[in-house]
Amino acid sequence: MADPLAQIVGLLQPGAPFSKCVTGSGAWRVRRTQSPNPYYVAVLKGSLRYRDHQSGEVIVNAGDFILIPFAQDFMMWSDVPSGDNDMVIDPVILPGGGYRVGNIDGPIDMRALVGYCAFQSDDATLLSSLLPGLVVVRGEHRLAMLMELLGDEAVGSKPGREVVLQHLLEVLLIEALRSTAELGDSPGLLRGLSDDRLAVAIRGMHTRPERSWTVAELAREAALSRSGFHARFRNAVGMAPMEYLTAWRLALAKDLLRKREGSVSEIARQVGYRSASAFSVAFTRDVGMSPARYARDTPTALPGMAAEEFEGAIA
Repeated sequence: MADPLAQIVGLLQPGAPFSKCVTGSGAWRVRRTQSPNPYYVAVLKGSLRYRDHQSGEVIVNAGDFILIPFAQDFMMWSDVPSGDNDMVIDPVILPGGGYRVGNIDGPIDMRALVGYCAFQSDDATLLSSLLPGLVVVRGEHRLAMLMELLGDEAVGSKPGREVVLQHLLEVLLIEALRSTAELGDSPGLLRGLSDDRLAVAIRGMHTRPERSWTVAELAREAALSRSGFHARFRNAVGMAPMEYLTAWRLALAKDLLRKREGSVSEIARQVGYRSASAFSVAFTRDVGMSPARYARDTPTALPGMAAEEFEGAIA
């Protein structure tokens, strides 16, 4: 059977090429009103506190990793009590390229790697829509080993440091998505896959996207009534079953079109559309252009955020 989360991660080809080491001392606060891409924080030393409108306050300790798929108006602050006067407007840029917040001359009591995720696919919104508002990973052995390696590289000056950091962060991101997260009540793919009955239906959609699925057939796969399945799926995943199926089919179609793997009619059949015209209508409605134009105009590897955009957003 298919592994839906692994398939989505593989399809999006996530990376973490934009990161900065942030060190803190004493009292400090940082607020971000908007982040254009999924945002992550890997705490290497000490601890910090995080809050947004949906998640409430979360303590993030050394060895913890948080991923904010759709980062809108969140705040991070020191474990040391702080107030509005400690808000950091312009962090100090260190000679090595990192940032310093709080007391400039005090001993470092917090070190973290922060940055944005980038995707070679243009379907990053698919990942954001299928994850909880905040993914928190703690106590994972594999992640702990990665965090230790990250910590060594972050404070070192060995040749190739930036390349090693980039690849470690990419592996860390994928491991975080694969790990058991603190899901809470947030809907998303992880919650859907944690429900044994819904997981059967989700894996069916991923294994056989070309099948003419109906809600009734998916409900039978899950051994639930049609209405019960529909309500349970929407509550867990955050969208209706057929809405999810359409999103997955179109994401697959974009990938096949980018790779130039087959004609439009062949790709239409592979992703579950009975005719090229029906596929073209659905694709154009979702993407804003026809499948043929998308295949012609879209490069095989889409560029991520420019480095200067990252610098301006994180500073």
